[in-house]
Amino acid sequence: MQKLLPFFALLFGGMMIGFAGIFMRLADTGPIASAFWRMALALPLLWPLAFWFSKRARQFSPGFVWSGFLFAADMAIWHLALHHTTVANATLGSNLAPIVLALWAWIRWGQRFSAEFLAGLSAAILGAVFLVGPHIGGDGDRLYGDFLALLTAFFYAAYQAAIKDLRDRHDTFHLMAWGTTFSALFLLPAALLDARPLFPQSAEGWLVVSALALTAQVCGQVVIAYALAHLSVTVASVSLLIQPLTAAIAAWLLFDERLTGWQLFGGGLLLVGIVLAKRGERPVLTLKRPPAMKNPEPSGGKNALNAK
Repeated sequence: MQKLLPFFALLFGGMMIGFAGIFMRLADTGPIASAFWRMALALPLLWPLAFWFSKRARQFSPGFVWSGFLFAADMAIWHLALHHTTVANATLGSNLAPIVLALWAWIRWGQRFSAEFLAGLSAAILGAVFLVGPHIGGDGDRLYGDFLALLTAFFYAAYQAAIKDLRDRHDTFHLMAWGTTFSALFLLPAALLDARPLFPQSAEGWLVVSALALTAQVCGQVVIAYALAHLSVTVASVSLLIQPLTAAIAAWLLFDERLTGWQLFGGGLLLVGIVLAKRGERPVLTLKRPPAMKNPEPSGGKNALNAK
């Protein structure tokens, strides 16, 4: 059960992020401004937790700047996409990152994966496509939003890889406090340049962006950062496809974006794919052998993709 805890934590974090599109739609600020407030309002919670749980909270790493930039770029483009396409489409686009990560692992590290993992990846992606299929296409504005959503997959994949690398050397709250700070700093100038409102226009607007920060950033990204220390980044990305399913169900309940039978089938196929990917988690072969070490780690030791 202890080995499954990070996996279930990852699913919980993914479900929390699945609500991000809902709260962003309800926000009365501009799209980039809502992304900024997601970061800024999380900081009063993240920094006290970092100082409480980490003895090295003041320790700085240049990787924090890079991860903050990648996440800020991902958030800015994704929040813009939400203004031009459906919640389900925008969420799916950013979560096509597993394909990007798998290709990167194969090209960069010569990684090969088990047949069960590849079957799970294929099933999860296919299920996600079924899930949002009825909403794909439409007028030019929606196609533009879909393109932006697809673009975020590359930034999200790079962000997850950066977090996985940093998580091997820094604890969760330490990493998230610094990374969220730099994301907020990168997003603020873009939000100020946007002609749409920076500040929420009502008490309800402040509640919405506060809920966005609490669910998506504190309960979502923090939990995911914890799980990435124990799971391979590729399996984590596949599991995070729980986000479009959560977003689609929430959008159905709140925005009347109804789910068809095929979409429900896609949701079930997506869940099956996540389970298969988790079962086939450990890569079976590598094309490039690491250099010999004097004191090699056991097979369960950490590397760029395996659990630590």
